[in-house]
Amino acid sequence: GDEAYRENTRYGGINKEDDFSHLHVARLVAELAGLIKKYRGRFILSRECRTVLDDHGPCGIYPRLLHSYICDFNWAYRDLYPDLGFIQRSFLFTLYLLNLHGSEWLPEVFYEDAFLRAFPKVLSEVAPTPYFTPEQTVRSCYSYRTLVNFAVFLGLAEVEPTIKELYNRHYRVRKRPLLAEAVRFHIPR
Repeated sequence: GDEAYRENTRYGGINKEDDFSHLHVARLVAELAGLIKKYRGRFILSRECRTVLDDHGPCGIYPRLLHSYICDFNWAYRDLYPDLGFIQRSFLFTLYLLNLHGSEWLPEVFYEDAFLRAFPKVLSEVAPTPYFTPEQTVRSCYSYRTLVNFAVFLGLAEVEPTIKELYNRHYRVRKRPLLAEAVRFHIPR
């Protein structure tokens, strides 16, 4: 909406794909998923995409985009945090937490705490900086990369800022109905 447009144009207009990061990432992921290809300087639907659309309609596209975003796209591409590939590889943990606790709004700190309790060794992958401890870096990276750039971007969760300062954003998070349709957890008792 209007707020997202203002956010994307606060430093200048949108003149090319790279100026609108969501569009750029959507195109990259669609290419990685084999859904689009470049032909004579333009992007067109691939034969595979047309087949999926014929067989399953638009609903057949989402699982391919989700899989490609998780397995093929490098999440670190979208931010300036250290690589921390483990955060991407632990996506199911986050989806499981959202599935269990996401019915109500919870602060992102809840998910950060659970992640650090489950995977404390990830802190050893980050060197301290003059400005941030390894824990601060991992917390911020986890929230931004997993909750905002993954779960929200793919429609699995929604976030609302509770503090809107540019460099000190805090969110509350809850799952969206698409999560239950896209991912099912079967845990034997």
